[in-house]
Amino acid sequence: MVGILHNAFRGKRVFLTGHTGFKGSWLVVMLDMLGAKTTGYALAPETTPSHYEKIGGDDLCHSVIGDLRDREKLRHAIRQARPDYLIHMGAQSLVRRSYRDPVDTFESNVTGTLNVLDGLRHYELPCNAVIITTDKVYAESGTGRPYVESDKLGGYDPYSTSKACCELVTESYRLSYFHPSKHAEHGKSVATARAGNVIGGGDWCEDRLIPDVVRAMAAGEKVRVRNPRAVRPWQHVLEPLTGYLLLLAHQARQPTMFGEGFNFGPLAEDTLEVEQVVQLALKAWGGGKYFCDVDPNAPHEAALLRLNSAKAHAHLKWRPRFDARTAITKTIEWYRKSDADPLAYSRGQIEHYFAL
Repeated sequence: MVGILHNAFRGKRVFLTGHTGFKGSWLVVMLDMLGAKTTGYALAPETTPSHYEKIGGDDLCHSVIGDLRDREKLRHAIRQARPDYLIHMGAQSLVRRSYRDPVDTFESNVTGTLNVLDGLRHYELPCNAVIITTDKVYAESGTGRPYVESDKLGGYDPYSTSKACCELVTESYRLSYFHPSKHAEHGKSVATARAGNVIGGGDWCEDRLIPDVVRAMAAGEKVRVRNPRAVRPWQHVLEPLTGYLLLLAHQARQPTMFGEGFNFGPLAEDTLEVEQVVQLALKAWGGGKYFCDVDPNAPHEAALLRLNSAKAHAHLKWRPRFDARTAITKTIEWYRKSDADPLAYSRGQIEHYFAL
């Protein structure tokens, strides 16, 4: 796998939106290690501290600070970067925030994705692109069956609906401007990628479980658990990021075959309830306590999310390398041990992941 990625990305130009965020900053490190030349486009890091600032992200990529809703600036940045690959990861990604500010969520996610795709439409060189959405793009079925790529799209909360809209916008552009049958004319292959709840070192975002644990432990407080019975497809951040890169590598080799949706989730038997995740995180930390504080008036969030990733297993040869328990341990280790050199520690975890 490492050989495939090196061959695909060494010396190539990558345009990455959302590079200052948690997932995006890990991808900046991975692309640097693979020898790619990355241009990032995003707002400034939202949290202090942030993984991007701790790793010295500006030294690893050309960073353009800008809003996805600024169509002209974004289009200019894409042209200037002259990318071989485009990865659209920038988004408002918090469910609870989407309830508080639905307009900003729809504008950031839907209009932002539209602007990225339209920038790609006006980019004159060949380019392979992956639009990152979420496992929450699927309409809640209530069956407990893991979602497959052909399941109905939908969404209850504004965030989920906005990301389902991103899938529809992408499909419209794929059919209207980037149709596989006309690849020789436009030179574009556009896929979407849907992943679940990712964890990893360097995430300090609000309303996320592991950052809540870390903040509580640092303050000597108990961890508050809002939805102890909720089941999520927990996975280490390196899992879906590797999937995205493998998808792009396959697009580069067979662009007309891989421009479609792919799920990247943990194995079906490797899902945990929120309370189990907290217990494992506290064990990895070396102790700590938590309390359950279920708010009956809290906004709706799906109680059960599972992804079927058989398509990625079969066509991309992608499979998870960390089970959920290992992912939690590696994440807590980052917070506990990376202070001396966060970039070196992040690189070390990537090297360990690839060596498995």
